[in-house]
Amino acid sequence: MQSLRALLQFTTILPLGKPADFELFAKRSWLYPIAGYVTGFIAAIPALVAWYLGFENSSIIAALTLALAVFISGGNHFDGLLDFGDGLMAHGSREKRIRAMTDRTTGAGALALGIMVVLISYAALSSMTVLQITFAVFIAEVFGKMTMGLFSALGKPFHDGIQKYIYDRSKRRFCIYTILLTLPLFLLPGKMYVGVGLIAALVTFACLLLLARKLFGGVNGDVTGAGNELTRMTVLLVVAIILTSA
Repeated sequence: MQSLRALLQFTTILPLGKPADFELFAKRSWLYPIAGYVTGFIAAIPALVAWYLGFENSSIIAALTLALAVFISGGNHFDGLLDFGDGLMAHGSREKRIRAMTDRTTGAGALALGIMVVLISYAALSSMTVLQITFAVFIAEVFGKMTMGLFSALGKPFHDGIQKYIYDRSKRRFCIYTILLTLPLFLLPGKMYVGVGLIAALVTFACLLLLARKLFGGVNGDVTGAGNELTRMTVLLVVAIILTSA
């Protein structure tokens, strides 16, 4: 339970009392998807309430849902996405890209990637009914945290930091455990969408891992945080495409 509390204190702004020993989570980083079940349920609340009240304005609910998903994490993963955007769109050597990603300024690359991810995620959610939004954001949050769990096991860091701290205490087998924790999603209605979402999440992780290795020589906390945001976007997008084309 202390490991779970440390996980939720790291990934959310929920008031959970005095800080737990972070190392308890770092040694069990495969638990990441459990945080996704929590944040996914919280992010789905606006859509659940709207469905119960018969409110069907998907555009408003999509905006509230996405805002709540970012807010409940304290914006930490979104901050990683912005930093990753700066490194991704910087020109020059690997060292210049790393410097752009790890400095304290927010550049054009950060704004560009952040806007793109928000717009695509919002467009995907607003194309659904409010009940579909509930389902989609829930599974997207779980798969986003699965990606973070995969990075903890397989994302070799390029420098000291939070990623190295977690990676050094993780085992490669954790990637299997973190995937297994997403399998309860298949108990939900719409197993096909869950399966497609899982594939989309795994592809997103693989592409991001390869890109990070090529551009930066490894992974840091910003790449891991970006993985959560990009995975959420990708899962929402593929689910929306399938739902609207059915």
